[in-house]
Amino acid sequence: MSRYKIIINPTSGRGAGQRAITPIEQMLREHQLDFEIALTERPWHAAELAQQAAADGFDIVVAVGGDGTANEVLNGLMLAKRAGIANVAMGVLSVGRGNDFAFGVDVPRDLAAGCRVLAQNRRRVIDIGLATGGLHPEGRYFGNGVGIGFDAVVGFVAVKMKRLSGFPSYIVAALKTIFLYYRAPLVKIEFDGQTITQRALMVSTMNGRRLGGGFKMSEHGKTDDGLFDLTIARQVSRAKILALIPKFLQGTQASDPAVQIAQARRVVVTALEGVLPAHIDGETLCVEGKQLTLELAPRQIEIVTVASQEDAR
Repeated sequence: MSRYKIIINPTSGRGAGQRAITPIEQMLREHQLDFEIALTERPWHAAELAQQAAADGFDIVVAVGGDGTANEVLNGLMLAKRAGIANVAMGVLSVGRGNDFAFGVDVPRDLAAGCRVLAQNRRRVIDIGLATGGLHPEGRYFGNGVGIGFDAVVGFVAVKMKRLSGFPSYIVAALKTIFLYYRAPLVKIEFDGQTITQRALMVSTMNGRRLGGGFKMSEHGKTDDGLFDLTIARQVSRAKILALIPKFLQGTQASDPAVQIAQARRVVVTALEGVLPAHIDGETLCVEGKQLTLELAPRQIEIVTVASQEDAR
């Protein structure tokens, strides 16, 4: 029987993680799973707990929280793998704000459905990205995506909101950001033999499909195709930014002349003028970075999910 380490962030989702502890325990017992629960106490604690769980011989490590918790668990498992510890599968139960990583790997938002997925223990191997630069010169892994520019600032604004949470907070933050962040940096973007130099409102590098709980950055992206999906938006007016937001919600931004779509295994973004605000799976990667390097490593971690992406759609 598989052993499950359940790592819960009690502060995620404004306390939703804490409230979910008892229901999760009950549902996992009903599925007769062999599990052990640990609660995070500080930033990066989930990564430490995941790495230790791998060393202790757990078969599956489950992140219970939002995108930040999932990212920490993913990093812990990747660090364990890099240290030569046998591969450990990762599971996800969503109780956070955006839950975009879970969406990208086809894990249902509903807790009861998520627990059923864990019990069924079907797995799929996914690609993992590595971002180097900013606050992480040694590198930080990511499963969903890295956003540079406008979408990063939206996330910074959303996390400060006290009255709104989830997708509504990102919509309001996007509207606020139009007036806070409209002078795009001059950047050089290098990817798989190509170079673009322009003022870029946003450079989104996705392994998953969605950001901010509802912005379809790469609607048809796949987490196991060996490629990042790039979305590069040039600097536009405030009115044009407002017009672009519905397109990103619908996933139709590729049809806009201000947006360029590409795929790549390696991306380097350098600020020639200005700085690079950036997030990694919703967590701050840098506020005033100068250069970021993003590299994709194919087929790195097993995710407990539905049998395939096709089955989930």
